[in-house]
Amino acid sequence: MSAVKNDQPIKLTKGAVEQLEQIRKNQNIPESHGLRVGVKGGGCSGFSYILGFDEQKENDQTFEVNGLKVMMQKSHGLYLLGMEIDFVEGLNNRGFSFSNPNADETCGCGTSFSS
Repeated sequence: MSAVKNDQPIKLTKGAVEQLEQIRKNQNIPESHGLRVGVKGGGCSGFSYILGFDEQKENDQTFEVNGLKVMMQKSHGLYLLGMEIDFVEGLNNRGFSFSNPNADETCGCGTSFSS
């Protein structure tokens, strides 16, 4: 397994970190699990985001972002570098939002993109 790197390919806002810590606590997710951030084919714009707690895998890069262990597959960095993840609570929308400078187009729901 790779060592944790301090350079941060993505950003997590304070609101996102607080919500992720609450999820970890409420769902009794082990401290050994890190936050997996990635992409997968699908969604209305071509790619959709992966966000969830998981165990580290052999081909992961691991980073420390605002006190959280964050993991992503090396190949996903191309799509995610510079992305900011926030948690929003509004009248029309509640959940994680993804601001991705690599996305050419984003769908209306904000959970998929094309590059």
